[in-house]
Amino acid sequence: MKKTKLKEYARLIAVKGANVQKDQEVWITASLDQPEFVEMLVKECYSLGAKEVAVDWQHAPLSVLDSKYVSQKDMNILKDWEVEKMKYQAYKLPIRIYLDSDDPDALKFARQDKIAKAKMAKYPIRKPYIDAMDNKYQWCIAAVPGAAWAKKVFPELKTSSAIEKLWEAILFTSRAESDPIGRWNDHNRDLHDKCARLNSLNLRFLEYSSSNGTDLKVELLPNANFLAGSEKTLQGIEFNPNIPSEEVFTTPKAGSAEGIVYSTKPLSYQGALIENFYFKFKDGRICEARAEKNQELLQHMISMDDGAKMLGECALVPQNSPINNSGILFYNTLFDENASCHLALGRGFTNCIKDFEKYSQKEFDDMGVNNSMIHVDFMIGCDDMNIVGVTEDGQKIIIFKDGNWAF
Repeated sequence: MKKTKLKEYARLIAVKGANVQKDQEVWITASLDQPEFVEMLVKECYSLGAKEVAVDWQHAPLSVLDSKYVSQKDMNILKDWEVEKMKYQAYKLPIRIYLDSDDPDALKFARQDKIAKAKMAKYPIRKPYIDAMDNKYQWCIAAVPGAAWAKKVFPELKTSSAIEKLWEAILFTSRAESDPIGRWNDHNRDLHDKCARLNSLNLRFLEYSSSNGTDLKVELLPNANFLAGSEKTLQGIEFNPNIPSEEVFTTPKAGSAEGIVYSTKPLSYQGALIENFYFKFKDGRICEARAEKNQELLQHMISMDDGAKMLGECALVPQNSPINNSGILFYNTLFDENASCHLALGRGFTNCIKDFEKYSQKEFDDMGVNNSMIHVDFMIGCDDMNIVGVTEDGQKIIIFKDGNWAF
């Protein structure tokens, strides 16, 4: 891939994604796949006035080894230095940029049971810091190709060609070609217009149906808005948390979903793929879950805490979008969730609530914003997906018809 294109992409992430401000600290999390691009991104952050840019390098095979050889007791301990790092983050609020390039099957042979138990043990310590940072800092998730990921997506190509092909797909679907910043300004305006339209309807329920068997009714919170594209921190700094992004989303009422919903794409969770699964909801919680592949991992996921069995997000994505039109199954949630309508289990988004800055975490809990240690998106959209919105006064409005916006 030409360096000029990669530099434009790096600038897009720094300017429109993270929106780095003068004297802010930036923390980048990346795997070992694209060090040259990480260097470009660091330079872009410094060019915007970043005070310091730190890179946290990760390597999934090491996590596999840890899961096999570190005792459960030691895995469950959050080290003093890790706590101090979270304290520092909650105080300084550095920008977080996550570059995703992982092999979708990277943790296929890891001890998923030990990883799940360790996360559950550490979460009560981590949670106060997570709550303290909520809505206060800029963050952005974007992608770069990894060799194993590229071969998963394009198995018929040799590795170098697969990486080049994945670069092309990432740049195209991320609107990172030909005036990317201008294109994202237009894209954000379009997404915000759709939010305004939906927010004017005063919807209380969404009813999903498709020929694959999905038949689900989800209650919405009366004081929740639909959001999309760029967001703002409590300090008023605008940023784009996801590049790419096609979704318009809201936070539903926790514990208020009834029916059944079927997945339409594989779910990459903790470095392994869960495929061909469904969830049945009764009284707002999952009462039945089945997967053709990785059933045990699916059960681990929905057993992390009570909130893991309830919905935390409803996201609307048209089938007629760049990612879906590419015809590529990315095996990566960042892309596949933006090719398809999706739901999320676990933690809801507090910034969807009107005047969210006025409320405490307990008040969010009381009003019905789901609280959980997980937030896992899974894809449900398809070519004959219909979504009907039910208003406060019982009027029914078609929101999606045959997989696309009805307005």
